[in-house]
Amino acid sequence: MRPRNKAFLIAAASLLAAMTASAQELKEMEIPEGYELADSVVFIHTPGTDTTLVGRDIIAIMPSKANGDKADVEIYQSDSVAVNLKRHIEANSSRSINGYRVRIFFDNRKTARAESEETLKRFESMYHDVKAYRTYANPYFKVTVGDFRNRSEAMELLTRIKPLFPSAFIVKEHICFPVVDKDHAYVIDTVKVLRPIATE
Repeated sequence: MRPRNKAFLIAAASLLAAMTASAQELKEMEIPEGYELADSVVFIHTPGTDTTLVGRDIIAIMPSKANGDKADVEIYQSDSVAVNLKRHIEANSSRSINGYRVRIFFDNRKTARAESEETLKRFESMYHDVKAYRTYANPYFKVTVGDFRNRSEAMELLTRIKPLFPSAFIVKEHICFPVVDKDHAYVIDTVKVLRPIATE
């Protein structure tokens, strides 16, 4: 194994460990010679659906005085309603919907793999609030961005990015559920990253 590859593997393994380590564990962590832990900013997309109730039975968590709430909410319904609701949620847990995205890369040349990776990284570094997807459908590499329920929403993004991605166009395809709060489409966080010490 080449020294450069070995250094990368050490750095990647340490990064994973650092991302899950507590502050005390970070102090005790052994850092390889020639490396240091540095803060790095990450952008985490918010979920497409409200996750506060995921996996919970909404009917079972209604307010009740027995649980210390100010009021009682009682629901009278057939057991078959609750059973069918549960089945419906389980059957559609990973469901996508038809919508629109903006395609910013579409090519099948020999360099298409590398170019699609570069296009994806460039887009993600510039537009943290929009999800980007890189796919391969023989023989084409594609980079498509956004999750929009209608064409006019996709057109807004297209207008915004067209100066930097002049070949971009709107496509109709299966999309993930769009983010609930467009004004807060991502959260900024800090992680510790293992990086080589800069030498002059």
